[in-house]
Amino acid sequence: MKDIRLANKMIGEEHKPFIIAEMSGNHNQSLDKALEIVEVAAQTGADALKLQTYTADTLTLNANSSDFVIDDLDSLWNGDTLYDLYNKAYTPWEWHETIFKRARELGLVPFSTPFDETAVDFLEDLDVPFYKIASFENNDIPLIEKVASTGKPMIISTGLATVSELDETVRAARAAGCDDIILLKCTSTYPATPENTNISTIPHMKELFDCQVGLSDHTMGTGVAVASVALGATVIEKHFVLDRSEGGVDAAFSMEPREMKALVEETERAWKAIGAVKYGPTKAEQNSLKFRRSIYAAQDIKKGELYTRENIRIVRPGYGMKPKYYKNLLGKNAEKDFTFGEPIRF
Repeated sequence: MKDIRLANKMIGEEHKPFIIAEMSGNHNQSLDKALEIVEVAAQTGADALKLQTYTADTLTLNANSSDFVIDDLDSLWNGDTLYDLYNKAYTPWEWHETIFKRARELGLVPFSTPFDETAVDFLEDLDVPFYKIASFENNDIPLIEKVASTGKPMIISTGLATVSELDETVRAARAAGCDDIILLKCTSTYPATPENTNISTIPHMKELFDCQVGLSDHTMGTGVAVASVALGATVIEKHFVLDRSEGGVDAAFSMEPREMKALVEETERAWKAIGAVKYGPTKAEQNSLKFRRSIYAAQDIKKGELYTRENIRIVRPGYGMKPKYYKNLLGKNAEKDFTFGEPIRF
């Protein structure tokens, strides 16, 4: 499976996980806050900063009928109309260029999720290096085809999609000109629970669609993301906020800076630990071989004297004969003198 270049970063099993900090609407409609989020995200070691490019009018209708009101007691946004929620959460388009510029200055790769074709045209003018498709849009084939037609890599969240729907999405993207696709296993609940995340899907999805696979993670903490790396995830996306207590549309399930820093560090540790199938001592373990057990003289032993359970023992360190020879030695004659604490070896 080929590696993928996203801007100046490489994605693949031979490279450390690519960590995306998702700003979403956690700027609370303050450009200064948005730029502070960019700066702190860079300090955590994240690789990329993601925006969402939409307006309430490009996402939904300004309607108050029951279809357009969130009616879910478990939802963070219960009772909001879709229009009001998106109007509160969107990132003003006139901010994008300033945010992207600052992100690039700090070494972050800035990109965005477009939610309609006008957003794709807008982002093309800003020369985004790749695109993200959100879970709720992964069945929007015209949007998929529009993004794919740019020829740039696509990251697609898979929340809610069946295998057949994902097949349609991936086929449409490839047919429209996208050669580099990364799928993100995603559970579209906010927050998500570990037991509802099913990251065992990651290696299956990778084999099924022959592409890089990662995780768009709405669970709290780092555990699920770290585990996903062990299963082959090469990209991790997490929502990011400066301080959950300050609020924000996605703040309740977003990572704070210390958590994002831990995510960067722990996913890299997990990636390094995968290694290859290996038995026997590694190069780093060679020096520890001396601490294995072996056969030593537990008393002074004269040449010709019988080896007994009293005068030889299996102990640490490992400079004597291997323990597997212990029973063979018992009752045999010593071939030389041994002093107490001397390794038995010939």
